[in-house]
Amino acid sequence: MSAETIDLPLEQLINLEKIKKKKINIAIFGHGNVGSHLVNQIISSKEEISRRRDLELNIFAIANSKTVLLQQNGLTKNWIEEKIKSGKDYHPEEVISFAKTNNLQNLILVDNTADSGFVQNYSAFVDNDFHLVSSNKIANTLDLNFYKELRQKLTSKKRQYLYETNVGAGLPLIDTIKLLHLSGENITRIRGVLSGSLSYIFNTFSEEEKSFSSVLKSAIDKGFTEPDPREDLCGNDVGRKLLILARELDLHNEFADISIQNLIPKDLRSVSKEEFLTRVQELDVPFQIKKKNQSKDFVFRYVADLHGDLSKETGALLDVSLVSVPKNSVLGALKGSDSIFEIYTESYGDNPIVIQGAGAGAAVTARGVFGDILRISDKEN
Repeated sequence: MSAETIDLPLEQLINLEKIKKKKINIAIFGHGNVGSHLVNQIISSKEEISRRRDLELNIFAIANSKTVLLQQNGLTKNWIEEKIKSGKDYHPEEVISFAKTNNLQNLILVDNTADSGFVQNYSAFVDNDFHLVSSNKIANTLDLNFYKELRQKLTSKKRQYLYETNVGAGLPLIDTIKLLHLSGENITRIRGVLSGSLSYIFNTFSEEEKSFSSVLKSAIDKGFTEPDPREDLCGNDVGRKLLILARELDLHNEFADISIQNLIPKDLRSVSKEEFLTRVQELDVPFQIKKKNQSKDFVFRYVADLHGDLSKETGALLDVSLVSVPKNSVLGALKGSDSIFEIYTESYGDNPIVIQGAGAGAAVTARGVFGDILRISDKEN
C-alpha cells in the first residue's frame, strides 16, 4: 500500500477495499424448499465469503411463477416479508432489463424451478451474459436439438452452465464423469441408486417389518419425496438422471430410449394426488409378495443402469428397474436416503469408482447449487 493510500480517511479506505471485491449478481427463480434454503445459505454466508474469497454475493432478483422482487443492492434476511410487500407480476425479460439498466456485471441465473416452460428462457439469459446454474433437470433432458443448441450458444458467448445437483443432489458426480470422459478414459458402465427418495423407501422396506404404505408415508413426512410421491414411484425422475449421465458421455439418447419400470399400479396412475394418498394401502400386498419371494439375504434397490457399447453414440442401453441384490453387495449395503454410483472404466476394470452420499433433502441440494455458484464466481473476471 502506498504512502498516499495510508493517509486516506478510514471511510475512503473501506470504500477502496469494497472496490477490490468481485461482485457477483444473482437472479434466483424458484424459492420453494431448495430455493429458500439457497437464499438463506447465501445471505448467512455473505460476510464470511467476502472475507475469505474477496467475493460479494448479491441476490438482486428472487422470483417464483407469479411475482419477482428486484433489489439492486441485494436481498436481506427479511426477503420473504419484503417480497410479499413489494413483489410484482413480471416476465423473465424484465429481470434482464433490470440488470442492464443498473449496469450489473458478473451475472448468474439460478433455476430452482421444475418448470419445463422456464428453461426456454435460458437462451435469452445467455445472450445477455448470464451464466447458468440449475437444479432443474429439464433443460438437460429435452430433445437433443435443444440440448446441443444451448451448448453451442454457451460456447459462443463464453458462458458456463453448471448443474451438479441434477443427479445425486450435491455429490461430485457429474464433474467426475466429465473429467474422466474429457481425459479420454473409456467409461464402460454407470450403475447406481440415483434417487434418495426411493433409496430411503426400499432401504427401509427391505430391512424393517413395515408395510410399504407406512414406509412411503414416512418418506413423505420426512420431505424425501415430491409432493405427489408418484413423481418418484413412476421412475421418470430416475430416468431423466440417467439420460443426463448418458449425454455427458456424448451419447445420442432421448428420453424415449429409456426402459423404465413404473412402480405405480395402472389404476392409480391417473387419479388425483389426494385420491392416490387415500388409496396408498393398495400397494401393500403386491410389494409384500415381492418381498416374500426374495432370496434369503437379498434386498430391494431401485437401480439405474447405463450399459452396452458406450463407445458408440447410439450404442447405449438405459434401464431403470426394481432389482433384488445381495445384502452384502455395494448396492445392498446402502443405508438411509443415500445415493450411490458405480462408475466402471476401462482402466479400473472390474473395480468401479464409487461415489456415495446424501441423495435427498432440500438443504443438501441447495448447498450443491451454492457450490456451483461459487465455482462460476471464482472464474469470473
